[in-house]
Amino acid sequence: MIFLSKPAIALSCLFATLSIAAQPAAQPARRTLVRAGHLLDVRTGKLLDAQTIVVVGDTIQSVAPTAQVAAQPGDSVVDLGAMAALPGLIDVHTHLTMNPDFDPYREVTSTDAKEAINGVVNARATLLAGITSVRNVGASGYVDVDLRDAVNSGQVAGPHMLVSGPLIGITGGHCDDNLLPFRYHAVGDGVADGIAAVQHMVRQNIKYGADLIKICATGGVLSKGDDPQASQFTLEEMQAIVADAHRLGRKVAAHAHGAQGILWATEAGVDSIEHGSYINDEAIAEMKKRGTYLVPTLYLEDWMVENGHLPPYSHQKMIDVSAVAKNNIRHAIQAGVKIAMGTDAAVYPHGLNAHELDVYVNQMGMSPLAALQTATLNAADLMGWSAKTGTLEPGKWADIIAVDKNPLDDIRILQDVKFVMKGGVVYKNEAK
Repeated sequence: MIFLSKPAIALSCLFATLSIAAQPAAQPARRTLVRAGHLLDVRTGKLLDAQTIVVVGDTIQSVAPTAQVAAQPGDSVVDLGAMAALPGLIDVHTHLTMNPDFDPYREVTSTDAKEAINGVVNARATLLAGITSVRNVGASGYVDVDLRDAVNSGQVAGPHMLVSGPLIGITGGHCDDNLLPFRYHAVGDGVADGIAAVQHMVRQNIKYGADLIKICATGGVLSKGDDPQASQFTLEEMQAIVADAHRLGRKVAAHAHGAQGILWATEAGVDSIEHGSYINDEAIAEMKKRGTYLVPTLYLEDWMVENGHLPPYSHQKMIDVSAVAKNNIRHAIQAGVKIAMGTDAAVYPHGLNAHELDVYVNQMGMSPLAALQTATLNAADLMGWSAKTGTLEPGKWADIIAVDKNPLDDIRILQDVKFVMKGGVVYKNEAK
């Protein structure tokens, strides 16, 4: 033990006091003033004139009439002119690590490294299109986990992300690798059969970083050898999946085209039904009772008609699904099922996400405000992020986009976003 003399102790205290005094005083956080000619309240549809959004760090500090917000020394000012500002859009069904190339050879020769490169490119394209938050619902090798982390660290430009990791599905189902013959023993990363196996897969996905669980409750369109109307997991398997996921704090999204699979997944307690092409009255009633979200992915059908070149095993399935899906989804919307915007971007090029809202308004009969709410309030609720995003309010992320006019007058204006701020950082500014 070392003993100090009283003079030494006094001198030590003096140096400590001087050191503290020499520290610079904490500087107030720098403000960014986003001055908008108009601001759209997505809760009410009211368009407010001449508003200033005060951003500090990655968060909105206040929203007030511009006349009441004077610039202070050190402020940064972003002048949006006459443009209309609104919250960044949210897409709850994306595949950022995939591209719309349906050549089977490309599929079997893909690698995690190639998908990671895709993800970097597509995350940026998605953000610049005004999509500031996404759920990524399916990626091999946990590539989307790494992409999310790279975005969060600032290494890669992209939206806020919730990610699922590998899709969980049955042997030979929509989420399996079905193109190669038996001798190669190719199996999808998330394939599991039986209650014990699906519980293990849920826990494994969470172990390696998944924010949510994505399952394939029915067959799909782009996969080989399965039927979109056929159920894949049993009700008991899906109940086990949901029980484990919810207990461990994760929501569950269910790919489901067929009516029985939609019903079973809803009864099992999933949080959202993705696609819902063959939804019927029984499934609609159950979804309404439980508050389950429906995530239509409808624009891809229009894009496919004009641009799609599918292999033979998918072509007829796309025709069959497209023939019924819109009428069934329209019925579900009219019946009052909750809707959140999802696009399945990757089935068509990333960055075209807002075309989905055009379909909701001009083909499904939604009001422009209701359609916009599917990509803001409703999507934020489904993601569990209502306290973080979905509206321009103090305390939420500074995720702000701007367009040339009120999107409630023409929802298609959201296909041409001029300004994008995410988390207080400006990624795009074409203000005149």
